[in-house]
Amino acid sequence: MTKSVTVYEVGPRDGLQNEPVILPTEAKIEFIHGLVNAGFKDIEVTSFVRPRWVPQLADALDVVRHLPKADDVTFWGLVPNRIGMERALESGINGIATFMSASEAHNKRNINRSIGESLAAQKEVISTAVAEGLRVRCYLSVVFGCPYDGDIPVEQVVRLGHELLESGAETLALGDTVGFANPDQVTNVVRALSESGITPDKLSLHMHDTRGSALANVLAGLQAGVRIVDASISGLGGCPYADGAAGNLATEDLVNMLDGMGWKSGIDLVSAADVGMEVERVLGRELPGRYHRYYSGTTSTANVCTAS
Repeated sequence: MTKSVTVYEVGPRDGLQNEPVILPTEAKIEFIHGLVNAGFKDIEVTSFVRPRWVPQLADALDVVRHLPKADDVTFWGLVPNRIGMERALESGINGIATFMSASEAHNKRNINRSIGESLAAQKEVISTAVAEGLRVRCYLSVVFGCPYDGDIPVEQVVRLGHELLESGAETLALGDTVGFANPDQVTNVVRALSESGITPDKLSLHMHDTRGSALANVLAGLQAGVRIVDASISGLGGCPYADGAAGNLATEDLVNMLDGMGWKSGIDLVSAADVGMEVERVLGRELPGRYHRYYSGTTSTANVCTAS
C-alpha cells in the first residue's frame, strides 16, 4: 500500500508575514505559481487580518484575484474574525484557516482575547464558511508548551479540539509555536485526541524548528497516524508573539525525508527547492532550511565530498 502525506504549504502567508522586506504582489503570485507547478495542492496564500497588523499581507484581495487557475488546488487564507471572513468571501478564496491558542496568556498576546471569546468568534466564522461551501481548518497554537503559561494540559487541547471540529472545521492543526515539542509529547497528544474521538486523519502538525526537532516530531506524528503536515518553503516564518520562535519546518527538509522513507507527497523536491532559491533571491537574505542550504551549494554533480 502506498503511504501518502499531504504537505500543507504555509510559506506565502506564515512565511512572509514577519519579513522586514514587503514583497510586491507580483512576486507573491510568482511564488505561488512556482508552488503549484511543484505539485502542492494546499497552499496558504495570505491573511485577512487588518492590514496594519500584518502590512506584508495587506494586498490579500489582489493576491487572491490573481491566483493561478488550478481546480485541484485549495488556496487558503487566514481569517481572524467576522470582518476578516467578509473580506475572504469578497476575495473568492476557497479555503479559510482560523486561529486561536490553547493558552490564555498567548491568546491574549496574539489577538487580545480570552480563550472563551476566541472560541465564540471561531464558531461564528466556521459556520459562515461552511454555509458558503468553503473548506475550513483551525490552528490551535502552543499545544506543546507556551512561553508564558508553560505546559498546556492535554485535556485543554482535547476540549478545544472538539469545540472547533464540532463547529464544522475539517482539520485541527496542532501548533508547536515555539518549538517546545518532543516526539513522545507528539505521540501522547495525538493518542489523547484519538482516544477522545478525534481521529488522526482530522489532524495536521504545524511544527517549528527552534530546537532542531521538527522532523523528529513529524515522524512521531506520522507513526501515530497523522497524514497532514504543515511546512514553509526553505524554513520561512515564525511567530511574532512568542519569544524565541524560529522558522517553520522547511518544506524541502520534510519532502526529502518523506521521499527517502517511501512516503508519497506529490511534491517534486527539485522544483520546490528552485522555488526556495528564488524566494531567497527576492528577499535578499539566506533562508534557514537545511536542504535549502545544501541545494544552494550544489552546483554540479562534481560538487561532492571525497575521503582522504
